[in-house]
Amino acid sequence: MDQHIKPVELAKAYRLLNHGPTVLVSASHGGVDNVMSAAWSCALDFAPPKVTVVLDKATATRPLVEKSGYFVLQVPNVGQLQLTYDVGHVSANDAPDKLAKAGVRLFRVDGYEVPLVAGSSAWLVCKVLPEPRNEQVYDLFIGEVVAAYADDRVFSNGHWHFEAADPSLRSLHYIAGGNFYAIGEAVVAKT
Repeated sequence: MDQHIKPVELAKAYRLLNHGPTVLVSASHGGVDNVMSAAWSCALDFAPPKVTVVLDKATATRPLVEKSGYFVLQVPNVGQLQLTYDVGHVSANDAPDKLAKAGVRLFRVDGYEVPLVAGSSAWLVCKVLPEPRNEQVYDLFIGEVVAAYADDRVFSNGHWHFEAADPSLRSLHYIAGGNFYAIGEAVVAKT
């Protein structure tokens, strides 16, 4: 594991998503790994930490999540712009070599059989909390975060530090048609 990847206290895991980034969703089952981009994900609860993500029935990632019961949400960054676009606009159903073509490098952490995307700024390992109606009707999956990690160059002490980090580590926010925004400068309200 990269020297900058540090565990994140689960009580602070929601902070990895609460700024609304595009995410990479990865899963594995039966020796098959896949990664897709998703714009519709969010933190759902604090204790235990939970997240939601929409996984369309047509994706190649969804059956891996359904069969394994696990997925990982990654927070991609500006340095992964093309990778994020490519894995979100090409399906492994049509191009089984899409991960190699997009330059995706995967790694695993002890205790979990799910692939994590190297180079991301944060990772949330999630166990599916089955909600069959939500999954079938709305394509909405709920996951309990069982492990969380972040790149300490951009997230430490429970907070993002985008303004002090290399701009390539800023999170991506998808708009449409291949257009993304990178998170901007911090502004702070009086408390």
